[in-house]
Amino acid sequence: MGKLQSKFRKRSELYRASQGEKADATFDSQVLQYEPAHHGSINTVTNLSPDLCVSGGSDQAVVVYDWKQGRLCQSFQGHNREVTKVICYPGSTWIFSASRDKTVLMWDLNQGDEHIQEFCGHELVVNGLAISPVWFADGRKLCTGSRDNWMCLWDIESAKCEQRHNISRNLVTHVCWVPASSSIVQTSEDKTIRVWDSRAWQVTNTFPAKQYIQTHCDVSLNGHYLVSSSNGFGGQGCEATLWDLRQPGCKVVEYRGHLQTTACCVFLPMHPGGTAQVATSSHDSSVRIWDQNTAGTLSLDGAGPLVSLAPSDSTNLLCASFNTGLHHIQVDQGSPHAQSSGSFGQDIKVVARF
Repeated sequence: MGKLQSKFRKRSELYRASQGEKADATFDSQVLQYEPAHHGSINTVTNLSPDLCVSGGSDQAVVVYDWKQGRLCQSFQGHNREVTKVICYPGSTWIFSASRDKTVLMWDLNQGDEHIQEFCGHELVVNGLAISPVWFADGRKLCTGSRDNWMCLWDIESAKCEQRHNISRNLVTHVCWVPASSSIVQTSEDKTIRVWDSRAWQVTNTFPAKQYIQTHCDVSLNGHYLVSSSNGFGGQGCEATLWDLRQPGCKVVEYRGHLQTTACCVFLPMHPGGTAQVATSSHDSSVRIWDQNTAGTLSLDGAGPLVSLAPSDSTNLLCASFNTGLHHIQVDQGSPHAQSSGSFGQDIKVVARF
């Protein structure tokens, strides 16, 4: 049987503003407008430091931006097709970018504008990137996953592929490394979630298949919980699911409310005295902050699909959109009284756009 057809590429074209047409969006007059980070849609955003974020998009650029000062710091050019994912090595200035050109490039913010390493070997678009924990005894490793069904483990220093494993129909959509662990989690277009042992390079657990394609995943800082998000339309599917990694395949709760594909899901850093929360972004142009089954919602009319989230701390969240660039979202967790009474007193607003 042939490979599953990607549903994201085709549908995403429906949301792009036509050439010469501005996105029809109404923004609060208090929202700061900075120099745009990209020309075109943005597919991915992550944090490099408390002040700097890294993003990639349809303009094929990898951009480092000071989101607190509203200043573009660096734009790396090296890919010849759009950038799909970016990730940073903790505590360093190393940046890794994946692309539809089937490669992963490594950059160093302190070493000019040329890439310092190239990882080649995939046959289709690379959608998954994950970095080994700093303490990892086997050295600095990079994990990549692609629509070609291959999961690969690379030595960062030499760019040598040390492990490869192909699973039929495993069209990888996202990859993340479990903190303080040798385990890696990946989502797939075959609707399953797989847990890998990075040392044996074998699948150790496969979660029960969901009804829809799994688009993204994230692991809590303590390594106990996993959240995944689902493709969908018209409110069918479109959910995020919280899983207990200590009991693989054990579903804790489903977060339902988005009306179209939930493209990204992330754990938010814990607010002092607060409870664990999950943020999701969707093709329905909304961001939701979940506390158990209750959600605070922010709609960004005209922004198109919101495809990537990067929490900077417990109150600041960066969001990538197809039509209106990057958004700095501020989450007010509410008064101490509201928190102690168990109510969900959140104020979610956009404070800057770039």
